[in-house]
Amino acid sequence: MPTGEPAPKRRNRRRRRPADWVILALAIVFGVLIAFPFLLIVINSFKSPADYATGGPLALPTELYFDGLVNFWERVNFPEKLWNSIYTSGLVALFAVVISVLNAFAIGIGRVRGRTWIIVLFLLANMLPQEALLYPLYYMFKEVGLYNTTWAIIIIFTVIQSAFGTYLLASVYGTFPKEVLEAAALDGANRWQILWRVVVPISRPTLSVLLIFFFIWTWNEFLIPLTFLVSNDNQTVPVAISVLQGDRLMDVTTTSASALLGVIPTLIFFFIFQRTLTRGITAGAVK
Repeated sequence: MPTGEPAPKRRNRRRRRPADWVILALAIVFGVLIAFPFLLIVINSFKSPADYATGGPLALPTELYFDGLVNFWERVNFPEKLWNSIYTSGLVALFAVVISVLNAFAIGIGRVRGRTWIIVLFLLANMLPQEALLYPLYYMFKEVGLYNTTWAIIIIFTVIQSAFGTYLLASVYGTFPKEVLEAAALDGANRWQILWRVVVPISRPTLSVLLIFFFIWTWNEFLIPLTFLVSNDNQTVPVAISVLQGDRLMDVTTTSASALLGVIPTLIFFFIFQRTLTRGITAGAVK
């Protein structure tokens, strides 16, 4: 064979079976069903009330109508509500991850006594419905003077999210390679240095996934913020949307516009950190 000619490439593509095409078709149908409500919101957000009354919710708008978006933006002071949601969700995600790391390091690597029962308690804390927590939390924050403040929401959801994070990370740190920890100890590292220079860098993909999930979960919370954020200046985006939807002056197109503005920030956040989320999940699967 002449040396100048490249070797023929072998095709390793597997032939698709009929079952593969069926699964692909079901996945496409499932994706369309998921995207349909969002598409419906987008269509009706740029539709005038008269256009909606004439063509219904499924018809395309005859012309672009932006008054619904403008009315919602101005009526609820949307930049203020957006900042409240970003502020509370960001601090909760950061504090919850740090507390989860400290708790999990003590339970999973420190091997405290009764670690199994402690993990079970954290698991049970995640199973409690929020309705059961409302009155005790309301009474407690009333007594300490934090009711109707954003710090009440930050403290509550930091505890709730860190309970899940501790349960998850304690299981991960329980299988952490002992050889790595012993090598760091032989090099003279204390427990604090082992945590921040060895454990945290290795588990960074998992922590990134937790940070993203905690932010989105806190952003979408509704019941507790609705109960604790009475003042209009402290309300988050979901609370502002629900309060405005109860107004009799709201029409269908403005309601759709409010839902669109409420979901756009989370979509932007997801697209920005999509690669981080994918890498974290893939790294966890490989490990």
